[in-house]
Amino acid sequence: MNDSNRLQAFAPILKHYQIEPYFIEDFGKVFKIYSNKGTFSLKKVPANSGTDFIRHVHFLFQKGYNRIVPIYPTIDGRYAVLHENDLYYLMPWLSNEVKEDRNERHQQLFRELARLHTLSAKEIPVKKEERTEHYEKTIQQFEKNQEFLSGFIEECENKVYMSPFQLLFCLYFNEISQALRFSKGKFEEWYDNTKEQEKARMVITHGKISSEHFLYDEKGYGYFSNFEEAGYGSPFHDLLPFLSRTLKTNPKQNDDCVGWIHHYQKHFPFKTDEKLLFYSYLAYPLPIIQVAEKYYHKKNSRNEMKSVKQLQNQYWYLKNTEYVVMKLTEIDADSAINEGAPPQ
Repeated sequence: MNDSNRLQAFAPILKHYQIEPYFIEDFGKVFKIYSNKGTFSLKKVPANSGTDFIRHVHFLFQKGYNRIVPIYPTIDGRYAVLHENDLYYLMPWLSNEVKEDRNERHQQLFRELARLHTLSAKEIPVKKEERTEHYEKTIQQFEKNQEFLSGFIEECENKVYMSPFQLLFCLYFNEISQALRFSKGKFEEWYDNTKEQEKARMVITHGKISSEHFLYDEKGYGYFSNFEEAGYGSPFHDLLPFLSRTLKTNPKQNDDCVGWIHHYQKHFPFKTDEKLLFYSYLAYPLPIIQVAEKYYHKKNSRNEMKSVKQLQNQYWYLKNTEYVVMKLTEIDADSAINEGAPPQ
């Protein structure tokens, strides 16, 4: 779409804001609008995604949380414009010039995330029966995972000649099983700590925490954007996906991740039960188990090289995750000793 056609296409949308565009730059789902009233960011989202996220943004503003890129209303008070099966909403354009290193940028991101969670936190009722049902289903899944691991290792070891995948799986088996036992153990501790509780803490979660969704203004202040997937949930529903993406690298002792999560918890400390569940989910070696299951079930259509590469990548992710979990539990233990309490 050339510049002239783009201006014609967006003029009906911007008319709702009494904005006359001079020039529009296309950044995919975001458009930079140069206009008679200044420079703006126009975001396009599918119409079926709804506008619930706007309600969450307004709630946070009402709570005094202002580190969100504001959404401007139209002249008739709406916060989104429906146009040709898409929704559009308007925000200021932030320069997003990075004036600090990666670690400092993430430190600010996690500090602001902790503030967001703190201001939106609330206790919600949870039925004991629902908690028990969740526990029993999850334990059943842990046991199915272990049953598969035990059966597959036995099949591999009975081979006269193992395939490269089977040999690699045998080398990784003990560490996968150890991670599964750790995850199951933390989950069982969580249930023991909460089975009589009738409430749980929920917060507004951003839904897709990323440094790309934390933008800076010309003064160096950071603001969250892209709230389309926001909703109420457990606070670690923001942390786990971020860690999953960050730790999918070659083997690395990621002390930055450890520092970011520790920094977050200085401003929004997890309760004992939240911490147990967080460690259980973070340590759960499901991705590498799923790779092994896929290999097992595709006996007649295996791509050995591709399967080996997938297994190796998930093993590296497992080891990266293990390092973060162990470092965080060491920090917890040291803190407990310094405070004179038994370590969690």
